[in-house]
Amino acid sequence: MTPARTLALTAIAPLTWGTSYLVTTELLPPDRPLLTATLRALPAGLLLLAIIRLLPRGAWWWKAAILGALNIGAFFALMFVSAYRLPGGVAATLAAVHPLLVTALASGVLGERVAPLARIAAGTGVVGVAMLVLTPGARLDAWGVLAGLGSAATTAAGVLLTKRWGRPVPILAFTGWQLLAGGLVLVLPTLALEGPPPALTATNVLGYAWLAIPGTALAYLAWFSGILRLPASRVSLLSFLTPLTAGALGWAILGQSLSPLQLAGGVTILVAVGVGAYAGREQHRPPVVDAEAPRQRELVGAGT
Repeated sequence: MTPARTLALTAIAPLTWGTSYLVTTELLPPDRPLLTATLRALPAGLLLLAIIRLLPRGAWWWKAAILGALNIGAFFALMFVSAYRLPGGVAATLAAVHPLLVTALASGVLGERVAPLARIAAGTGVVGVAMLVLTPGARLDAWGVLAGLGSAATTAAGVLLTKRWGRPVPILAFTGWQLLAGGLVLVLPTLALEGPPPALTATNVLGYAWLAIPGTALAYLAWFSGILRLPASRVSLLSFLTPLTAGALGWAILGQSLSPLQLAGGVTILVAVGVGAYAGREQHRPPVVDAEAPRQRELVGAGT
C-alpha cells in the first residue's frame, strides 16, 4: 500500500471521531462522561479479541497495559474532564496541542527527521482549531486546562510508544489489547464517581453502538495501522480533522451557524493537514516491527 493511500485510510479515524460530539449530545444520557468512555472502549476491545482470539505473551502484557492506559483510558478520562470543565472550544484547542508535542519529540524519541514544514503545519493547525471553535469570553478553569493538556500529552506519548514498540501480532489483536486495557482502567473510576449505569433507551444503545464499533474499534484499527506505517509526526497532523468534522456536522445537522472567522479556521486546518501531508512524503520509512515479531506464529492459539 502506498504512503498516500495509507494516509487517506488513516484519516478515517479522526473523521469518525469528529462524530462523537453529535452522537454524545443527541443520542446519549447526559452527565455520564466516564460511562461513555468505558462503553466506547470495553465492548470494542472485547469484540476485536473475540474475532482474533489472541492474548498477549511475555513483556506484551505490560506493554499493552501501558499503551491502553495512554491511548485509551487516561486519554478518554482527561478529555472528558476537560470537556466538562471548559467550554468546548477551549477543550478542543488544548487537545489540538497533541500534534505539536509529537512533532517536537519525534526526532529525539524515534529518530525521525521532521521536516520544518511539518512543524509549521502543526502550529498552523492549532491556530486553525482555535479560529474554528474558540468563542469570545471563553472562561478558563485551572483543573480543566491541566486535564486538556494532560489528554494531549497522554495521546502524544501513546503515539510515540506505539511507533517505538511496533506490534508483535496482527493489528486486530494489537488494537483489541489496548482497547480492553484502556476500558478496564476506566471501570473503577466510572463506578466510583458515576455509580451504576442508568436504564438505557434504544436511542442510547444506538449511540453507544456507533461510538464503540465505527467510532472506536474501526477507527483505532485505522489509526494504529497508520502510526505503524508512517512517520508519527505526519499521522498526528490528521487529528486536526476531528474538530473540523465536528464543526461541519454541527452546521449541517444541528443548524449551528459558522462565522467568517470559523470558516477561515476550517480552511486553515485543511491547509495545515495538506502541508503536513506534502512535507511528510520524504519522511516515510518502513514500519517499526517489534523484536518479538518473529515469534508471532508461536502466539497463535494462545487466545481464549
